[in-house]
Amino acid sequence: MRVCLVATEFLGWGNAGGFGFATRSLARGLSAQGIDVRVVLPQPRGTVARRVLLDGVEVLAYQRLDIAAGTALLADANADVYHSQEPSLGTWLAQRARPDRLHLVTSRDPRMARDWWQELRYPTYSPLQVLRTAAYYENPPTRWAVRRAAAIYVPARFLIERVARKYRLETRPRFLPTPIQIPARVEKAAEPTVCFVGRLDRRKRPERFFALAAAFPQVRFIVAGAAQDPRFAAQLARLAPPNLDQRGFVDQFAGEELSEILGHSWVLVNTSAREGLPNSFIEACAHRCAILSPVDPDGFANRFGAVVEDGDFVAGLHRLLDDGRWRVAGEAGYSYVVETNDFDRAVNAHIHEYQRLLAEKRL
Repeated sequence: MRVCLVATEFLGWGNAGGFGFATRSLARGLSAQGIDVRVVLPQPRGTVARRVLLDGVEVLAYQRLDIAAGTALLADANADVYHSQEPSLGTWLAQRARPDRLHLVTSRDPRMARDWWQELRYPTYSPLQVLRTAAYYENPPTRWAVRRAAAIYVPARFLIERVARKYRLETRPRFLPTPIQIPARVEKAAEPTVCFVGRLDRRKRPERFFALAAAFPQVRFIVAGAAQDPRFAAQLARLAPPNLDQRGFVDQFAGEELSEILGHSWVLVNTSAREGLPNSFIEACAHRCAILSPVDPDGFANRFGAVVEDGDFVAGLHRLLDDGRWRVAGEAGYSYVVETNDFDRAVNAHIHEYQRLLAEKRL
């Protein structure tokens, strides 16, 4: 069986976030199971090469608006299964390239009009960049292709109704978890330690994490992430208090540094204006961290930490640290993720879907 992951990002090649992490995690898991995997995506920002090899997986790129080149690459992949990791123009190109093959879609962050408005309020680079990005994801061919897919999936249960509504689906999407590596053991730091994991983009509102660190000088804070916009990075640098350890971008596929950060941390803080289900939530739970967040996808913050009320991160962190609640919440999150997102189990769930639908298609 050959699988082509139709992607928009791939962590480790150019700028990438949650989509890129999920795609690479799935690609390496499928490859480890002996499946022939290729990844096709638009040219990552700031890169020149059209082909890279990561984790033994060939990743190929085309210019974002070069429909002919994208169609040719997807046709050349000659896959049995084309699995889009987020609905985009690439989803339509894949169906155009190989209409007779099995086409699947996972919608990881279905953005409605209000979500794009948030992106415009907090642009990574500029409002024009946001509009260009939106045009690649939100267009008639993409919506048409999603409705024509053999099956549609979501990595979080709260997204089921949202995706069905957005794409006007007759059949509700199925839950298909993102594969996450779960360490055999973790060793928590002796002193209170709080971390932030993710891109330091405006939409993530990392300045709130910096302010939280300043409010708790006796607590160690760690940032694993970097800003894409140098101007915003300079603004954040001026806000950093002495107890904030800035690690920059940490590639979890290249070493153990991120696992060590999460393993030592008591609490993961998310400050975003909006989210799907962040991979960092799942990774944090895998490392027995509690979650502090104003957004609560699938009840992760409420069940495995604390929901920030009225923007008061200080009160939320006090609740988790003062009575040791962070430890109970972290253990609850760990138990959930072991049952739901264990790497091999989640990869095998994908393979089962591929095999099941291929068998149905051949009948």
